Amino acid sequence: GTTGAVSLSKVLPDNSHAYGKSLAEWSAEWWKWGLSHPLAGHPFVDDPSFQVTSGQSGQVWFLGAPSGTVKRNCTIPVGKALFIGVICGEASDLEGLGTTKAEQQATAKFYADHIRNPFCSVDNVPVKHIGDYFVMSPQFTFNAPTPWIYGATGGKGKSVSDGIFLMLTPFSEGHHTLHYGGSFHFDIGEIGNTEPVDIPFDMTYNLKVRDDCDRH
Repeated sequence: GTTGAVSLSKVLPDNSHAYGKSLAEWSAEWWKWGLSHPLAGHPFVDDPSFQVTSGQSGQVWFLGAPSGTVKRNCTIPVGKALFIGVICGEASDLEGLGTTKAEQQATAKFYADHIRNPFCSVDNVPVKHIGDYFVMSPQFTFNAPTPWIYGATGGKGKSVSDGIFLMLTPFSEGHHTLHYGGSFHFDIGEIGNTEPVDIPFDMTYNLKVRDDCDRH
């Protein structure tokens, strides 16, 4: 068993520079990873064909979450750090959400300002002061397939992200649980909506961490 102290030391501080990048720089990499995925098995979609290994490389693996309440059972190789978007948004020119960096920053911040009740627990221990982990990314370039997660036609785009991101140091072998999410809340008229809009996220990853992923 693990104690709370062990679990929470896994969450690196918001000002950390881990595995070669700041959290803000990693958030741009996380979105590049997500936006470049084809729709089938997309990490942001509740699709049974989802594979946690898709698009992963290096020591840091990315985890994404669809909206709604979703549970996934995944096997992760030992020694991988996990970078997660707890709840976040992005604004790209490919979606018509700003052509300049400043416009994209403003729209991404607008989404982030509408995040409510963010949470994350690691092996059932809550991450404290999760509001300290809001980061805005630098502007980044991505390549989206056609169709892509946010539109019928893909291509090369530029975007800025804002939201809550966490870097978790590698887990020990065995079973671990990540539970995270929150919601976006928009009052009437804020996004052209005639009724209040709530978009909840409640993601559970049941992780099996093992050192023999390449052998079956």
